[in-house]
Amino acid sequence: MAIPPKIGNMATTNVMANTTFLPTLKSKLGDYYVLTKPEVNLLILMTTSAGYYLGLRGPFHFSGVFNTLVGTLLVASGTATLNQWMERSWDARMRRTANRPLPSGRLSSREAFLFGAFLSLSGGLYLALMVNRLASLLAVSTLLSYLLIYTPLKRRTPLCTLLGAFPGAMPTLIGWAGASNAVSGQAMFLFAVLFLWQFPHFLAIALMYREDYERAGYHMLPQFDLDSRFTRAEIIAFTVALIFATLIPAIGRTDSAYALCMLLAGGFLLYYSLKLANSGGSPVLASRLLHASVIYLPVVLTIMALGKR
Repeated sequence: MAIPPKIGNMATTNVMANTTFLPTLKSKLGDYYVLTKPEVNLLILMTTSAGYYLGLRGPFHFSGVFNTLVGTLLVASGTATLNQWMERSWDARMRRTANRPLPSGRLSSREAFLFGAFLSLSGGLYLALMVNRLASLLAVSTLLSYLLIYTPLKRRTPLCTLLGAFPGAMPTLIGWAGASNAVSGQAMFLFAVLFLWQFPHFLAIALMYREDYERAGYHMLPQFDLDSRFTRAEIIAFTVALIFATLIPAIGRTDSAYALCMLLAGGFLLYYSLKLANSGGSPVLASRLLHASVIYLPVVLTIMALGKR
């Protein structure tokens, strides 16, 4: 029996609509995923895990670390999304960010804001209910300081890197609080290590994308530092300070394995910092330092975990 023309046209239209809808939905979900900055979240989860393990004083419970990581991931994803929502007009001016979901127009401002707010509120509540209030308070404080202090200051002063390093190092404290419901002096030491690590890491990024940042009006580097000499000196100074900081737990130890491993890891990072410093600020060598810092951090955290007492 032949299909009546109207029914045939409706069936064809429905098939076409379904074949169009699925790729569109997949693309949409992919854009929401990009908003959460998964590559940054990987580092956040790693440092949160280290804080949890080093802060643990009793038996290990998988549910404890799992809930801490889930809550932290939700808050971190919400923070990243709301940050891009706040900076959408300036991201459109930079080559490295112009194709992000918001400046490219693939997601609307309203969609991004609601998504970011939902993730942030869910994460804060999840930590409060499933972990403890201290971990939730630290996570929410991280979100607020990142969005209300660091993000606006990026367009006003290069001191934003210094102030942004505080929320950047907070995942270690969230993890520690998740394990012990407290923040001790040892937790602050771990915080200090991550705080110092951020300077060679983020200043390398600032050198790599200096022109892009200037095009968008971000003051990531001092205006007087045209030859990047001051920034390169900062990188060396913070790298050396970081190496000394990681050696503090070696004081009083009878074995030298911890100190030796930390010196080797520090020497690796210092090598790339010096290469960049001697190059005059080469973007290529800044990129190599960036990658070296990403390798260095998990190595140091592993050494700390293995040397836990």
